[in-house]
Amino acid sequence: MEMFVKPAKPVFRKLKDEVLFQSLRTRVNATISTLQPSVKNQATLKAWLFPFIYFAAWIFALVFGENHTILWLMYAVMGFMLVVNYLTLIHEAVHGTIFKSKRLNRLYVYLFDLMGANSFIFRIRHVRLHHNYPNVMGWDSDFEQSPMARVFPHGRYEKWHQYQHIYLPFLYPLYLLNWLLVRDFKDYFNKKKLVWKVANIPAIEYIKLFLFKLFFFGYIIIIPKYILGFKWLTILAAFLIMMFTASIISLIVLLPPHANLDNAFPLPDEKGDMPDSWLMHQLSCTNDIVEDNWFTRFFMGCFNYHIAHHLFPCVHHVYYPAITKVIEQFAAKHGLPYRKVSLWQALYRHYQLLKSNAYHDNIFEETM
Repeated sequence: MEMFVKPAKPVFRKLKDEVLFQSLRTRVNATISTLQPSVKNQATLKAWLFPFIYFAAWIFALVFGENHTILWLMYAVMGFMLVVNYLTLIHEAVHGTIFKSKRLNRLYVYLFDLMGANSFIFRIRHVRLHHNYPNVMGWDSDFEQSPMARVFPHGRYEKWHQYQHIYLPFLYPLYLLNWLLVRDFKDYFNKKKLVWKVANIPAIEYIKLFLFKLFFFGYIIIIPKYILGFKWLTILAAFLIMMFTASIISLIVLLPPHANLDNAFPLPDEKGDMPDSWLMHQLSCTNDIVEDNWFTRFFMGCFNYHIAHHLFPCVHHVYYPAITKVIEQFAAKHGLPYRKVSLWQALYRHYQLLKSNAYHDNIFEETM
């Protein structure tokens, strides 16, 4: 098998922004200290409550699932809770923010494996690639999804991309299905994938990959099928409802902060040097969402405060509303590009990004 050849690793410019960021960090830490431990108790509550709801819905489906409506409703609940567990717990455990013990956080990440996704690959993709190099083509794994989508304005162009703003919205409900059945396996067996730039996969992880996948599909499809005695199409329909629900909700949350027309997609030069400092890069590639309420804070992991997460990834999301006020005031004082838009505006700007990248204009051919 052909090995992946590593291009130049992106390196951010070292500017006076580092001093600014240290000043911001001091203010953020001071804000967090005033909120402990009362706010942290909410994080502990979620760590037990949300997995319980997910698996309780599965048990309820087994007990009362002879009624098709209840079966499908419970699988929709599981799809919703899969996203909730990912945003509020698994994502936090990967960053080591739920428990003080690193070992407990590492063990908790296996909840993702129990829900069908591979936690080993997710940790590499999210922490080592996406967080270090957001919106950088060839390094941000969150945009390494499918050749069907041309998200980067300087990405490879294929003829079908001219229709991507039309067909991609209809493919988005397959997002999580692709993740569980295709993407995880590609990351393990295709050494040209981004994860191989920064890590090698131990043999034991291949064993875990297959064992957890078998366990997931066993309790999601096989066990309900034989306990309830349904035809395969009925239980597969329930599974697809779960996947579609989780895919749509997760993309509504994941697309707005980075993948829209207002965000930058900078490239390193041939030596790997980036045009901006780390702080300016995070601010130019990320935006917050205006909508804020009890639901987004409690169930959606404060996804609307995404700049706080990228600047301080080792801080739990329960602190984001408070520290975002500090970030916003700090940015205004020092002329930093802090941006927040409505959810619907961000989604529309994502659509405009797809439409903008649907065509490939060679300016050199036009001007020669």
